[in-house]
Amino acid sequence: MRVLNYLELEDRLDRSGIATSVDHQRQALADAGVDVVRSPWTDGHPGWAVGGKLAFDDPVFETYDVAHCNMIGPGSVAVARHAKRNDIPLVLHAHVTREDFRGSFRGSNLVAPALGEYLQWFYSQADQVLCPSEYTKGVLEDYPVDAPIESVTNGIDTEPLQGFENYREEYRDRYDLEGMVVFAVGSVFERKGLTTFCELAEQTDYDFAWFGTYDDGPHGSDAVRKWTSDPPENVTFTGWVEDIRGAYGAGDVFCFPSKVENQGIVVLEAMACGKAVVLSDIPVFREYYEDGHDCLICSDQGEFREALERLEADPELRERLGENATATAREHGLDRVGDRLVEVYEGLV
Repeated sequence: MRVLNYLELEDRLDRSGIATSVDHQRQALADAGVDVVRSPWTDGHPGWAVGGKLAFDDPVFETYDVAHCNMIGPGSVAVARHAKRNDIPLVLHAHVTREDFRGSFRGSNLVAPALGEYLQWFYSQADQVLCPSEYTKGVLEDYPVDAPIESVTNGIDTEPLQGFENYREEYRDRYDLEGMVVFAVGSVFERKGLTTFCELAEQTDYDFAWFGTYDDGPHGSDAVRKWTSDPPENVTFTGWVEDIRGAYGAGDVFCFPSKVENQGIVVLEAMACGKAVVLSDIPVFREYYEDGHDCLICSDQGEFREALERLEADPELRERLGENATATAREHGLDRVGDRLVEVYEGLV
């Protein structure tokens, strides 16, 4: 089977969770023996630019049995139109929702309502919509999206995390971190609980570190610019780190007070590294994880603070949560992702 697995604007999204999810898909499909095509265009030409209009002529497009798109822009629209014209099964992967778009950058809340209408139209073209969780499936059904919707985990690739322990001293020394380090990983957005993260730091004596990029320019939200320009004394914003293993090596308790997630790959990464994980009480985390077993789930800032205090006082609790979290991460292995995607493709073909 020859499958197009397309990520529009791939070069600009290389540090995003979406790109990580697509990497997982491609690796899982390759392991499952699927012939994966990454670009729909012959000779690298974007189809919508040919002739100054949306072009759907066969010479513009590669040949494939299934089209699987992971973004929502004009290139993905062109692929969708071409697939429908040529009876090629179309899978649209809903990594983007109106809900998780809010709170991402300056002006995103104003754009979100119009985005929701566009997403309803775009995803409804699919023969099959895939999304990372049952929570996201419910969100899309409420739009409503007029296409079958199924959830499939983004999965976790543990290979790039191997040896993370060896980076502990280097990264703790680099960022002057001591004691029980509370940390987060990924792009710094208010939606991901930035204010809660920083206010927790102000109320405690632990070192806090957020490993990930942030926009402190005109596109950055007011909250991001406020906290990154003048962080609490015990908070470090590292910006981009060249090896993510350093983040998971340096940190002890993964604190992720996110307001909205479709799944949260960084949570699975922290779990795969055996870290104690403290999460916000949102539907997708309740769907995948169990409070007191593989994580601690908190409904407000006070509960987050109490959770951190418990974990500092009880190293055995940290160890037990970390061991169970590692087992949970194994349930999201790439072999399961590959099997599920192949099952979907074969059903459509």
